[in-house]
Amino acid sequence: MGRIFAREEILERLRKTIHEGKPIIGAGCSTGLIAKCAELGGADLIIVYSTGLSRHMGLPTSLLGDSNGTTLSMYKEIANVVADTPIIAGVESYDPRTLDLKMLVKQFVETGFSGIINFPTMGMYGDRKCRWRVERESVGLGWSREVKMMRTAHEMNIFTMTYVYDSEDTRDMAEIPVDVMVPHAGGTAGGLTGFKASSHYEGAQIIREMSNVAKAVNPNIICLAHGGAFATPDDTTYLYEHTDALGFVGASSIERIPIEKAVVEFIREFKSIPTKKKQIH
Repeated sequence: MGRIFAREEILERLRKTIHEGKPIIGAGCSTGLIAKCAELGGADLIIVYSTGLSRHMGLPTSLLGDSNGTTLSMYKEIANVVADTPIIAGVESYDPRTLDLKMLVKQFVETGFSGIINFPTMGMYGDRKCRWRVERESVGLGWSREVKMMRTAHEMNIFTMTYVYDSEDTRDMAEIPVDVMVPHAGGTAGGLTGFKASSHYEGAQIIREMSNVAKAVNPNIICLAHGGAFATPDDTTYLYEHTDALGFVGASSIERIPIEKAVVEFIREFKSIPTKKKQIH
């Protein structure tokens, strides 16, 4: 059964991975089977996203209904088969049904999660001038609340990760400071329902720019990367050669693309084995 990890214990583990010259891997897992396999494969963090349900429906990554409620309900199944890996919750800060952010964070920690990441996030909806984001911000349910949630978790000494989409986002979160910064290069490409993405070159530029901002504010922050054209292990070779990213956070890359590929190939193998020819009357 999964256990709760203290923030410093998680950071010690991540620093050890860095010291060994290995990438930190955050694995998006929305089912017990995926989480179990991710741990066996050596994932450093198991991250629970409500959007994983859409991926397992064969759909593009999408928000479906009550994100926080869904993520909380997924914990037991995943913790049941994860022995010794921190389980991190994707938390939606701007759900108005829990206005007290300390209470919101406590809800996830008391369920058993060892840390949080800001997901769903306002960064998914475009830049700060986006009308929807401006309107949400005007009623206190925008990006500033997301930053406040992460600051609240940090003050509670809970492990924090954050997705960021531009330099302003990065500066806001680095000043808290969050423990792990995850520059987001866009929706993940590849597979059957992947998004259209920029090139490796453009994605690396995006990630490098945000990582530089984060390091300028807090040199000790751990910077990973997510999304865009970086979808497979081979893609991360380019990522590590052209950025200072110390690892990779995958969701579609962990629980969608490998499954699509494996099932298609397995069925084709089954179909390739001939049977004895029989006459059917």
